[in-house]
Amino acid sequence: MPEARYEGHEHGRGRMIPPEYGAGLELGWHASAERQPAVTPHERLHRHTGFRSRVLPDVRDLIVYTPPGYEAEPERVYPVLYLQDGQNLFDPETSYIPGQTWQVREAADAAIAAGEVEPLVIVGIYNTGVRRMAEYTHDADRKHGGGEAELYGEMLMRELMPWIAAHYRVKRGPEATGLGGSSLGGLVSLYLGLRHPERFGRLAVMSPSIWWNEKSILRLLRDSAGEIEEKPRIWLDVGDREGPVTMQDAETLRRRLTAGGWRAEETLHYERVAGGRHDEASWAERVRPMLGFLFPAG
Repeated sequence: MPEARYEGHEHGRGRMIPPEYGAGLELGWHASAERQPAVTPHERLHRHTGFRSRVLPDVRDLIVYTPPGYEAEPERVYPVLYLQDGQNLFDPETSYIPGQTWQVREAADAAIAAGEVEPLVIVGIYNTGVRRMAEYTHDADRKHGGGEAELYGEMLMRELMPWIAAHYRVKRGPEATGLGGSSLGGLVSLYLGLRHPERFGRLAVMSPSIWWNEKSILRLLRDSAGEIEEKPRIWLDVGDREGPVTMQDAETLRRRLTAGGWRAEETLHYERVAGGRHDEASWAERVRPMLGFLFPAG
């Protein structure tokens, strides 16, 4: 069995990288370890540009939120949440809809200050534009193509996650590792959580695109639920202004999860949001309660 390796990080102390985090990879090769300010800067938002993968062709940026007190407690390690569509999470200058973000930093800071949420590191993974649909979908749709989520997951688990572990003080194990997103980002997060519950124990599935490829994610859930002994903790939501089909799909997913062994308010929270639309402003309103369910304080 391969031994754990040690890699340097920004404070100069070695970080242990477990062997399952991509043996043979040169962790420092992927991106600059230098922390750059966000376009709209905040002292606890750090951009890393030019993250490269050996399994996917596109270069992508990362934006990392560290919680209050991170620099003051250099020995403390934190749970970590990886979120898709990173350019829409924190920075109004990079968001798909200019000026409109999920306001993740503000929500996390407020929830941590109120004692609702355990302090955590949040990693925003920028999408790659035209190839977003391919990377965020688990199989090929007859009309839209796609189907590279397995490769995206390999990039995430074997390259990006060990890179983060080498440069930030994050805990390991599914109970301390979350994955999330909205729309297709919610779909790929659910897919990877079902496929790899040993890696991701907390899932934020917001307004998921269940419709993809004739709702094939529901078949995957049916076939795999019984094999998942430790159920990932799932936040599932949908807005009541996203359309009747989207709402019906989310309700079907809730029922299938319950039938598969998820328990309401223990391992599954489902919320139908009054007035919720399929946009960043609506998802922003759900960030704080989502964090509270997935990473409750204490």
